[in-house]
Amino acid sequence: MVLAELGRKITTALRSLSNATVINEEVLNSMLKEVCFALIEADVNLHLVKRLRENVKSAIDFDDMAAGLNKRKMIQHAVFQELCKLVDPGVKAWTPSKGKKNVIMFVGLQGCGKTTTCSKLAYYYQRKGWKTCLICADTFRAGAFDQLKQNATKARIPFYGSYTETDPVVIAQEGVEKFKQENFEIIIVDTSGRHKQEDSLFEEMLQVSNTISPDNIIFVMDATNGQACESQARAFKAKVDVASVIVTKLDGHAKGGGALSAVAETKSPIIFIGTGEHIDDFEPFKTRPFISKLLGMGDIEGLIDKVNELKLEDNEELIDKLKHGVFSLRDMYEQFQNIMKMGPFGQIMGMIPGFSSDFLSKGNEKESMARLKKLMTIMDSMSDSELDNPNGAKLFSRQPGRATRVARGAGVSVREVQELLSQYQKFAQMVKKMGGIKGLFKGGDMTRNVNPSQMTKLNHQMAKMMDPRVLQQMGGMSGLQNMMRQFQSGAHGGAPFK
Repeated sequence: MVLAELGRKITTALRSLSNATVINEEVLNSMLKEVCFALIEADVNLHLVKRLRENVKSAIDFDDMAAGLNKRKMIQHAVFQELCKLVDPGVKAWTPSKGKKNVIMFVGLQGCGKTTTCSKLAYYYQRKGWKTCLICADTFRAGAFDQLKQNATKARIPFYGSYTETDPVVIAQEGVEKFKQENFEIIIVDTSGRHKQEDSLFEEMLQVSNTISPDNIIFVMDATNGQACESQARAFKAKVDVASVIVTKLDGHAKGGGALSAVAETKSPIIFIGTGEHIDDFEPFKTRPFISKLLGMGDIEGLIDKVNELKLEDNEELIDKLKHGVFSLRDMYEQFQNIMKMGPFGQIMGMIPGFSSDFLSKGNEKESMARLKKLMTIMDSMSDSELDNPNGAKLFSRQPGRATRVARGAGVSVREVQELLSQYQKFAQMVKKMGGIKGLFKGGDMTRNVNPSQMTKLNHQMAKMMDPRVLQQMGGMSGLQNMMRQFQSGAHGGAPFK
């Protein structure tokens, strides 16, 4: 069972508590049975599942429970806590230090996605403002240096390697010395892998480690290997001091449960997960937000981080426009740009409460991005006066020739231009309504600042604008309202279950 399916089954089991008229031992056992079956199907180790069941049961004592306590919430919270323990070894993850030369060494079996993951990590830190570089010390696999070189060139990351030198220890040493002299902050060393664990691999790995003295050794774990990951991780950790784990191939095809639960047994924390082949299909791993996303409760913290990266608070002009209910075609264009910068659609959707992480399949994600680019191409063919007009849709309706000109310039039909204008009009109407709600743009709790009847009207307006399939996925109007509440509780550190 893939992780998304696991999340759905556990969520269904937890929701069964809400349908029960009385919460007792029988209801708890029935719910735990469903949760445990789902975990076993997802390839989680049997003794870990058994431990989860026992821990939840010991945390819920119906005889000692004081009257008036919310038993449903207590059980849900206990399950949530135990799911977190499954993937969290309780060890603080290593983090690089600014102003220091941080050497990171990658280890793992051949085919686990090590070279691609090196590039992803370098790109991640580069986007955060670090001076990063890559070294290919993999002389065992033919084409390893070419692959790293191609990835690094595409992401504009400096790299080092050799087509003639056959000793990986020499390459690693020369590369690290070179980049240290050039004051690089993140120096990532890719090492050889093998098809299976063997002495030659471990000996080479140990020599490289002793020579370059890495600050962090990362074991790359292939999620498709399931429970076999545990013995692999133990073998690697026994030879070198593995401080961190990155789990790769955690997309829609991997069971993942076995790999994730194996990590806690090795006492090395997961620091990132790879969710696809592209360089930005990579996200920092935080236990509680990960379990929240898995159960369709979103990752408010991650979403806020993504939005903060865009520095939208610096755009005072846009905030002022929103306060006054003004929204031009150029404003919509800029918001589309921001969405493109935030990363893969599927990743963002999974962070929003009420949406599962697999809401958009890879095909739909590509279609969504292509549609967004097409809409931006149409707006690229508009004049400044059209983009900046606060009533852009009226301007085009009064002068139909404008739509014809834009369609010709963008290479699309007039109908597609009109569809864009129709979508813009809906957005503009929404912004106008939001601008009229006092307290919406104040700091603090939105639910206290804003009149409840106004919020209800706004929710209904949002529902009308949304694709019916999206609204249905969220659980209808009640799901949309719950999402708004969860946004608020998430932003202010609320409980994971409502």
